[in-house]
Amino acid sequence: MRIPRLFFYLLVILILPSYSEVQNGLQEGPSPPKSPAEEAKTFRVEPGFQVQLVAAEPLVQDPVVITFDEDGRLWVVEMRGFMPDIDGNGEEQPLGRISILEDLDADGTMDKSTLYLDSLILPRALGLVKGGALVAENHALWLTQDLDGDLMADRKVLLDATYARIGSPEHTDNGLLRNVDNWYYSAKSRLRYRLQNGQWVRDSTEARGQWGISHDEQGRLFYNYNWSQLHADLVPPNYLFRNKHHLPSTGIDHGLTIDRKVFPIRPNPAVNRGYIPGTLDAEGKLLEFTAACSPLVFQSTLFPQAYRGNVFVCEPAGNLIKRNVVKEVGIELQAYDPNPGREFMASTDERFRPVHTAVGPDGALYVADMYRGLIQHGSYVTPYLREQTLQRQLVLPIQRGRIWRIVPEGWVPTRAPRLSQASTPALVERLAHADGWHRNTAQRLLVERNDPAVGGTLRKVVQSGSSELGRFHALWTLEGLGWLEPELLFGLLTDRSVLLQTTALRLLENPARHDPATRIRLEEKMLTLAQRASARQALQLALSAQVLSPEAATTILIKLVTDHGELPLIRDAVLSSLEHREFSLLQTIWTAKAWETADPAKEIFLEMLTAAIMKKGDSQELRALLALLTTPEPTTDWKEKVVLTGMAIQAGNSTAMGKISLESEPLLFKKNNLPLDGGRLERLKRLFSWPGYSPDTSSVAVATLSQEALRQFALGRQKYLVTCVGCHGSDGAGVSRLGPPLSRSEWVLGDDRRLSLIVLHGLEGPLEVAGKQYDAPEILPVMPAHSTLDDAGIAAILTYIRNEWGNQAPAVSGRTVATTRHTTQGRVYPWNAPELNKHMETLPLPTKP
Repeated sequence: MRIPRLFFYLLVILILPSYSEVQNGLQEGPSPPKSPAEEAKTFRVEPGFQVQLVAAEPLVQDPVVITFDEDGRLWVVEMRGFMPDIDGNGEEQPLGRISILEDLDADGTMDKSTLYLDSLILPRALGLVKGGALVAENHALWLTQDLDGDLMADRKVLLDATYARIGSPEHTDNGLLRNVDNWYYSAKSRLRYRLQNGQWVRDSTEARGQWGISHDEQGRLFYNYNWSQLHADLVPPNYLFRNKHHLPSTGIDHGLTIDRKVFPIRPNPAVNRGYIPGTLDAEGKLLEFTAACSPLVFQSTLFPQAYRGNVFVCEPAGNLIKRNVVKEVGIELQAYDPNPGREFMASTDERFRPVHTAVGPDGALYVADMYRGLIQHGSYVTPYLREQTLQRQLVLPIQRGRIWRIVPEGWVPTRAPRLSQASTPALVERLAHADGWHRNTAQRLLVERNDPAVGGTLRKVVQSGSSELGRFHALWTLEGLGWLEPELLFGLLTDRSVLLQTTALRLLENPARHDPATRIRLEEKMLTLAQRASARQALQLALSAQVLSPEAATTILIKLVTDHGELPLIRDAVLSSLEHREFSLLQTIWTAKAWETADPAKEIFLEMLTAAIMKKGDSQELRALLALLTTPEPTTDWKEKVVLTGMAIQAGNSTAMGKISLESEPLLFKKNNLPLDGGRLERLKRLFSWPGYSPDTSSVAVATLSQEALRQFALGRQKYLVTCVGCHGSDGAGVSRLGPPLSRSEWVLGDDRRLSLIVLHGLEGPLEVAGKQYDAPEILPVMPAHSTLDDAGIAAILTYIRNEWGNQAPAVSGRTVATTRHTTQGRVYPWNAPELNKHMETLPLPTKP
């Protein structure tokens, strides 16, 4: 999240009258640069580890990305043109370069640097390919190749002129991570690339993160934002957004932890938001992430077993690296800090700036240290940071940099393998290596070699290999080579490994699309698997059902959502496979015996299904949907009430106003017991016209909400059903032992900034709502923070709850949430009611829109 520079000046004037006092209180003397040997003495790492110097200036300067090639050489992206002065003057100069470092004597220290490519403007991404690398700089992605083997690029071809088109290194495409599915993915980007049949292909994908991207052993993508340290995708790419009539609320951009606390070992006064109360503690130390970047899933056996699968996150503003333990909880991922109060790595040197990490062939953790005083891009330097930086002489020197290696104590370096010279059988064997670098590198090399003799060996590994991950990589190697056979994949659908089962399902989708016989066979298998599917199996079955016939897909999806519909991710997966089939599924549900009795999960799914039908806006389907509800009897069936409510909520978001003609007024609108207020009923009626009734579409908004706010309201309802309904109920009346009511709540209807603060940081009881005191055990002792949600999502939820269940209050804007998030940077604990109300008294009166 970023706020325009003008906002910072206004903030200092309006909100922080004690700005100068804050500045003076945190003022320190100059922070002079240290030699590599001096800096090494400033590190504190977890017990049992040591930090070793791998390279330093002049061998490397301003490193921002590092990666190892197949022969153990270290490729470094050097952003040497970044912020030459406090205003960034001269950044357009082509000073960036790509260097290749080599350790010639295997002593663990780099001895040689070869300039692979220079004259780049702010380079920020690198992806190794056969004979060279994909290289990104401002406004361009290049395919570069070394044609004569001297480690210097001889060819540079423009691959995509839209990559990094914004230019700013903080807010544009970066990464170029090769995932196990043979695609290259980027952070802060909706693009992915791969080489197919000798041609580079560009494809769209979901937007992810800000700076840096990684993947785990199963190929799940990990990324983050400067304010939220760890997010991941719970499903493979390009699934959940397939249905344009449904916006998923889970599965993509999943926040693994709301823990934002950091524990520096030195004061950090020169952080961009240091002027905001609560950003720094009394000693001037950073309290929470402000520059989280470059998460790395650690796939190595060099460290103790407890570290495998951990995710390391860089925080250059706090001069530290945090370690997160990641665990699977059902079909979701969660993360936690194993050592609260102490970071995995931290430094007392203010110029230690870890901005990227990598695992080497030796299994060690390597850290790119940009080593400079100023790392904030000039577009976002606040007045406070400017003064801190200039007064404390942090602008210069520049073009320094170090690469560090973290290893267990007593570790001795060895010579790196030369996989470029390994035989094809040796590479196949390495697919089962215990360390991820070896598996991923072997897969890439095998795909690039395209050796026709390897197909049989790979198939044997897939069928009978002893390593699950080796079989997994062999399968994706066959995919990368274009040699997958449906028979092999069908054999895996009953494999002992759920990972292989679900991967085979995923890979069978393409042949099923093009071959009717394969599709029919897949339908039979999936119908059988769906009967006793675990949640993990059900997730992929739901995602893959899109390629089936409508009849088979409907049968499978109803079974899955009936058995596992209490899981929000399953509901989103089912809906993602239903584009243009939503109404058909609803019709089947209408008479299904398993759906005669209501439960919360069924109600939520049916309303989500109704919302998708409404968003599609097909006149024929909406007439048929209305017919389901038009019966002479009173509206008492739970399904009728849910669908009617869903239609009415989404009506304000529909583009079909007045376009659906009927022969006569529906009996439904003549009933006296409809569970709708007048405004909502009027919005629903405006979708239709009949003889004697033609709605006035020139004034769509009803009651207090504008058309834009009505769209926000409809989106907020869908997000509320996923995020909030479990504690507060679909009717806003609260849930016993979980959450208080939202209906008529002064906390909901009051200042939208206070409400935003509650969602961003959480709230602990007791608290009073509508004259009644709520506290544990009647409700949970603490409402958790929802800070991993983006500003627009939070604003939509708040707009919804402020205008539902009889509530009526102005909509909440994403800007309000963004500003509130920014001005409480550093808040790492939930509010209590007295504290929050006291804080609100310190804020200026809200401005009128």
